[in-house]
Amino acid sequence: MKKSLTVLSLAMLAATAVHAEDTLKKIKDSGAVTMGVRESSGLSYTIGDGKYVGFHIDVCHHVLEDVKKQLGLAKLEIKYQPVTSQNRIPLVQNGNVDLECGSTTNNATRQKDVAFAVTTYVEEVRIAVKANSGITSIAQLNGKHVATTTGTTSVQTLRKHERATGVDFKEVFGKDHADSFLLLESGRADAFVMDGSILAKNIATSKAPADYKIVGEVLSVEPIAIMMRKDDPAFKKAVDDSIKGMIKSGELAKTYDKWFLQPIPPAGAKIGMPLNEATKNAWANPNDKPMEEYAAKK
Repeated sequence: MKKSLTVLSLAMLAATAVHAEDTLKKIKDSGAVTMGVRESSGLSYTIGDGKYVGFHIDVCHHVLEDVKKQLGLAKLEIKYQPVTSQNRIPLVQNGNVDLECGSTTNNATRQKDVAFAVTTYVEEVRIAVKANSGITSIAQLNGKHVATTTGTTSVQTLRKHERATGVDFKEVFGKDHADSFLLLESGRADAFVMDGSILAKNIATSKAPADYKIVGEVLSVEPIAIMMRKDDPAFKKAVDDSIKGMIKSGELAKTYDKWFLQPIPPAGAKIGMPLNEATKNAWANPNDKPMEEYAAKK
């Protein structure tokens, strides 16, 4: 019986290793890779006709070019899989997405299910309102409708903020970030709580950017990173090494400047968000620490 259990255990370990291991082998054998992309994130969004652009899209293209060279491939087909806040983690887990290039916060809960590359951007969660709303702080959200995107943690972050004590607001949910912004735009929500880059991008590309502003306290500071399957150290090393190379060469800073300080497609709007100190520090000391450890250091 003991011998049988040992054999069974070894078989299970082998099966796990085969399952966990092999994104690089999968890419080499198929000559293709699937990138998870967002429709309306600040770091990854569509401009129509199946085209996806943004800071994290450029980072992932650079990573995959390095992977192609590492594997000795003459050609690598990149497939795009749109993901949402709700399905992004399951699609990485089940193998439908190899590299998720959206705007996902690296936290301890998610690290139980997926792996993250080194931090590429440190986000500040903020509040967007209409410029004529008179809202400038959390306290003024009392009795208001607050929008956020299904599957994100921003409203929970707001509720946990010490300055939200006693503030009673009603949550309304968008299915994606564009839908959440539409709730604000149409007056069905008085505020939209989300990552600052997402708020800034949706404002910059809206019909009337001057009609909106980002206000109030910083609710949370969160490391954002590219996501991949757990327990695949070879692929994670390839991704991390590529990003670290971009940091060292200055390519990551140039890519940031392109998407946050220069005109962006489709209409040539400018987001206008200079690189923050927290992101500079993350690049100076590349790591994949979750939000909880990052917050503890603060």
